[in-house]
Amino acid sequence: MQTPLFIGSNIYRGSSYGRMHPLSIPRVPTVMDLARAMGWLPHAQYRVSPRARPAGLTTFHTPAYIAALQAAETAQAVDTQTQARHGLGTLSNPVFPEMFRRPATAAGGALLAAELLVHGGTVYNPGGGTHHGMADRAGGFCYLNDPVLAIQRLLALGCGPVVYIDIDAHHCDGVASAFDGAEDVRMISVHEEARWPFTGALGDVAGGAALNLPVPRGFNDDEFALVLHEVILPAAAAFRPGAVVLQCGADAVAEDPLSRLSLSNNAHWQAVKRLRNLAPRLLVLGGGGYNPWSVGRLWTGVWATLNGHAIPDHLPPEAETVLRGLTWSRAAGRNPPEHWFTTLRDAPRNGLIREEVRMRAKALTARLLVQV
Repeated sequence: MQTPLFIGSNIYRGSSYGRMHPLSIPRVPTVMDLARAMGWLPHAQYRVSPRARPAGLTTFHTPAYIAALQAAETAQAVDTQTQARHGLGTLSNPVFPEMFRRPATAAGGALLAAELLVHGGTVYNPGGGTHHGMADRAGGFCYLNDPVLAIQRLLALGCGPVVYIDIDAHHCDGVASAFDGAEDVRMISVHEEARWPFTGALGDVAGGAALNLPVPRGFNDDEFALVLHEVILPAAAAFRPGAVVLQCGADAVAEDPLSRLSLSNNAHWQAVKRLRNLAPRLLVLGGGGYNPWSVGRLWTGVWATLNGHAIPDHLPPEAETVLRGLTWSRAAGRNPPEHWFTTLRDAPRNGLIREEVRMRAKALTARLLVQV
């Protein structure tokens, strides 16, 4: 087994979408600091993410959009026409100092990951996972769509077919738009029903390229385990992928403010563990996640799982210091529970497997059998 590689950058350190935005919190820096505090991120496994050049972004995004994004960063302002056409300068997708350079760095990391995976292996790019970006428009905090760019590059390098799995609380509308009808990409998305962007219905097949499983509020670890073993793993394996791309958004856990799902971080780690050896190539991306403690702990545990490191019951002082140094403007941030400081692993959030979850999983299984 090849040693996993971690792609990071200091551009995420101190960069923010604005004080009141959900992405005002540190995420990738917390993962880097925690992993180093645990002794899990030696220099040999770390790669600095390059910034993607405009030409590398226009395999998916339009030249006009990339030019508008660069101009908005330079001017630190957008006019009404640009806002209407490209979705820039809105509450969700605000103007901020690194609004081109930061997403271009995440995209550069995804493109680098594809290059690193040519001969097989595992790469982790937690700054990526911006799955809402459209070809000509920003959406849902996502200015560029690095999952699409990574999948395109993997295919161009002869690493396909590609299975894209998305366990973020929100549906991957940008990825679905990019690969609608594709024969060499299978998209599998598990996301909260009736949640923005209100796409990804059970019957939405994206031209035959997608399996969408909207799940109800309160979706728990036992329900996720059923979906993982009855839908995600069989559907992925049946496609015989040359590469798996996993978008591991951390907003599906119970403490996240922008969803109403009830998973523990154990669910994500189980998915990573089961997918590790499903294909010769695995790219794991970040995604959503708006509670600084739950994101940092979950994504650090993803890196531990990829490397086969045992996750201790209690963190060493150096790692605990990283978590105690975080702040959050929401009410939960003013009185966080002690385990957010002292552990990575959540208590399991087991529960009843509801009939609606079983029936939706069976519907996708039946569809998969027809496809096979």
